[in-house]
Amino acid sequence: MNEKKEVLPLRKSYWSIFAISTYNTDYLLVKSDTLEQTLQILSEHGHSVI
Repeated sequence: MNEKKEVLPLRKSYWSIFAISTYNTDYLLVKSDTLEQTLQILSEHGHSVI
């Protein structure tokens, strides 16, 4: 399975993730109760969140 590098840090969390990839950008949708933890994990791994 070819996973996006954005998803790899979240693999061990076992949270539901919905990934959308477009020509211009990629989106990760997560449940609201895991949002803060998701933002922290992604920023720790060098990803920017807007």
